[in-house]
Amino acid sequence: ELMASVRCRLQALWEERELVLWEARECAERGEELQATVRDLCKPNEFERYMMFIGDLEKVVSLLLCLSSRLARVQNAMSRMDANADAEEKQSLNERHKLLSQQREDAKDLKENLDRRERVVSGILAKYLTEQQLQDYQHFVQVKTSLLIEQKDLEEQIRFFEEQLENLEQSIP
Repeated sequence: ELMASVRCRLQALWEERELVLWEARECAERGEELQATVRDLCKPNEFERYMMFIGDLEKVVSLLLCLSSRLARVQNAMSRMDANADAEEKQSLNERHKLLSQQREDAKDLKENLDRRERVVSGILAKYLTEQQLQDYQHFVQVKTSLLIEQKDLEEQIRFFEEQLENLEQSIP
């Protein structure tokens, strides 16, 4: 019953992932339309700033999500350790935790810098775009970010339930 329940949950997550991937493709199409509009209206150096911001948006958000996920896994491993755990393993986890924490702080700094750049890009676009086009741009940035977060979350859940299912299958003779 438990295995059937996990399989059912996995099926639901796979279907949800397909929906999110479809939404991501739709968002990418809107992004391409917006990109063409910005290219047509802005000066080349302004368009380049826009493109760099959009490209960095995905990279920085993905980096933050990845580091947060890895940090959470290390914290979980640390919390599962008992008093009898190997000292070398404890030290290794502590070092990884420290390194990942520092990397996440650095990534947060990158995100703050990216937020400042977004305000600059919005200011540039406000000179050229209509109010509706500017709202479309802001919506595009929000949706793109939300979809990246949702995709990462779904991948983590799927990986978790696949591991659970594999452990269950191995534990039953």
